[in-house]
Amino acid sequence: MNDSSNMWQQPLFDCNCCPRHCGVDRREQGKGFCNAGVDFAVSSICRHMGEEPVLSGTGGICNIFFAHCNLQCIYCQNYQISDNKTPHQFFYTTLENIIEEIEAILDSGARGVGFVSPSHALPQMHRIIETLNANGRNETYVFNTNGYDKEDTIKSLEGTIDVYLPDMKYRDGDLAHEFSGAKDYPKVAARALKEMFRQKGAEIKRDDDGLITDGMIIRHLALPDQVDNSKAVLRWIAEELSPDVYISLMSQYHPTPRVADHATLGRLLKVREYDEVLHEFERLGFHRGWVQDLSSPQHYLPDFDEDHPFER
Repeated sequence: MNDSSNMWQQPLFDCNCCPRHCGVDRREQGKGFCNAGVDFAVSSICRHMGEEPVLSGTGGICNIFFAHCNLQCIYCQNYQISDNKTPHQFFYTTLENIIEEIEAILDSGARGVGFVSPSHALPQMHRIIETLNANGRNETYVFNTNGYDKEDTIKSLEGTIDVYLPDMKYRDGDLAHEFSGAKDYPKVAARALKEMFRQKGAEIKRDDDGLITDGMIIRHLALPDQVDNSKAVLRWIAEELSPDVYISLMSQYHPTPRVADHATLGRLLKVREYDEVLHEFERLGFHRGWVQDLSSPQHYLPDFDEDHPFER
């Protein structure tokens, strides 16, 4: 495998990959919001069994976890690798090693390739996809994003990405600023998700095994003491997109050590809070997707210091 040309890195020399529009030369690592460089910085590649059933199936999906992030959610469960101020250990730093690991996982029975937090690593993601395609892999590519993406970026992914798996976190800009450092998140994410919906619509396509091959699934994580925000998110999806879209409503919030003493984020969801969100979900007519049980939090806590972050 020859990856000697760095032409694919050029968009990072004046980086405007994400809505931050830093405009920095990422060859000088540490200058932009994400503090990422131009090379591959992948913290984990693993077979993940914990995604939605149409993604994981019985064999799991091969997920690629990029280090750093264009959001800095103070409650992020992946904080070990997503924090932009803490030095990370990158386990995969060359294209050759990344492709080798992906193909080994696919050959062991996983189906599909998921790119997790790829918004600041778009050239790297494209390079991985191009190489897998050149190797004759016919995989479903999943864009697993926090939703803070440029509309133009999503337009450019048409024909490359098979499945969009975005979060829709906030409809409250002040809350988005307080929790994730992005006051414009509601506006930016709305444009991005509308473009995803334009491309995919409300329907999803499945193969003979019931696994998704094309479509869009929107995730929303209910947060403690933020029922109004969750209701507003669901209303926006129903009114601006469609109540027919597939929704993954998640109750898995668990406070990390970083927010253990936070006034509201330092606790789990209350039954009453989640019931209110579920009532709004049903009132709006959503009828496709998945709703987590309130007993979920302890099942979705990764540890990226381990070889496999989701297996202990």
